[in-house]
Amino acid sequence: MLRNEDIKVYGRKISSIRNEIKKIIVGQDKTIDGLLIGLLCNGHVLVEGVPGIAKTLIVRALAEATGCKFNRIQFTVDLLPTDITGITAYTKEKGFYVIKGPIFANFILADEINRAPPKVQSALLEAMGERQVTIGKETFQLPNPFFVMATQNPIESAGTYPLPEAQIDRFILKLLMYYPTLSEETEILKQNIALRRFEEFGISPVVLPEEIIEMQEAVKQIYVDKSVENYIVRIVDATRNPKKYDITLGKYIEWGSSPRGSINLYITSKAKAMLEGKNFVTPQHVKEVAHDVLRHRIILNYEGMAENIKVDDIITEILSKVPIS
Repeated sequence: MLRNEDIKVYGRKISSIRNEIKKIIVGQDKTIDGLLIGLLCNGHVLVEGVPGIAKTLIVRALAEATGCKFNRIQFTVDLLPTDITGITAYTKEKGFYVIKGPIFANFILADEINRAPPKVQSALLEAMGERQVTIGKETFQLPNPFFVMATQNPIESAGTYPLPEAQIDRFILKLLMYYPTLSEETEILKQNIALRRFEEFGISPVVLPEEIIEMQEAVKQIYVDKSVENYIVRIVDATRNPKKYDITLGKYIEWGSSPRGSINLYITSKAKAMLEGKNFVTPQHVKEVAHDVLRHRIILNYEGMAENIKVDDIITEILSKVPIS
C-alpha cells in the first residue's frame, strides 16, 4: 500500500499536468481526468465527440506537459497498415533499411479511427496490445510510456468502418466529449488556437516520461479492500445476469461485459483514487469510472437499438441497484 506522503507527491505532479493543459483547454474537465486515468493505467482511450471540440489539442497539450513525443495519425479510407507502422526501403548505397512510421511516439492521436479499413485498425490495435511493431523481418519495441487516444465522429456514418466490439473492448475507457457551456464558449472566443499559435500558450513539461512510468507502477500499489473487489465483480455480473439484480433495462442487453471489464474497473478505480489523493479505493471511485469503463462493453439487442436505449442509462440503473456490501 502506498504511503500518504507518496500520494501527495504524485497528486502535486498530476495537478501540475492539469494546470498546464488548462492553459489551452477551456472546460472538458471530465475528459482531461479520463485521459489522465487512461495514462496512469498504462491503457488506451477511445473518445467520441463531434468535430471542433479540442480532441487533438487535449492530447497534444498532455504530451507537451509530460515531456513526451506526440504524433497525430489521420485515418482515411486509403490508409495502409505500413503508413502507420513503417516500411523497409532499399537503396544501392545503404541496402535495406527501416523507415519507422508515426506509431513510434509516446502519445498517438488516432483521429477518426473508424474511417480506415479493418486491416489498418487492426495494425494499430496490435501495436497497442503488444507494444511492439514488426517491420519486414525486424521487431521494434514502441516507446515507453505509450498512450493512444483514438477518436470517433458520432455524426457521420458514410465511408466509415465501425470498430468491431472485440476491438473496442481493448480500450480501457470510452469517453464522451460534449459541447462547452455558454460561459466556456465565451472564454473560447478569446482564447483559441485560431488566434494564437500552440507555442504561444506556454505549455511546459512539468514531469518527465520516467515519472509517468513511476506513477503507473504506483497505481498498482493502491489498496483495494475485498468488499470493493466483490462490488466490482457484482457490477460486471449485473451486465450479464440483469434479472438477478432486478435491472429493468436489462431486457435490452444482448451481451454483458467481458472479464476485461472487471479488470479495467479494478485498475481505473485505483487511478481515480490517486487523482483524488487517496491511497485506497472506495465504492464511490468505482461508481465514478463505471460509465467510462462499461459503456463500450455492453452490447444492446435489436429491441434496445430499435427503441434507442442508451447504455449509460443501463449502467446508471445497475449502479443504483447492485449492493455495495
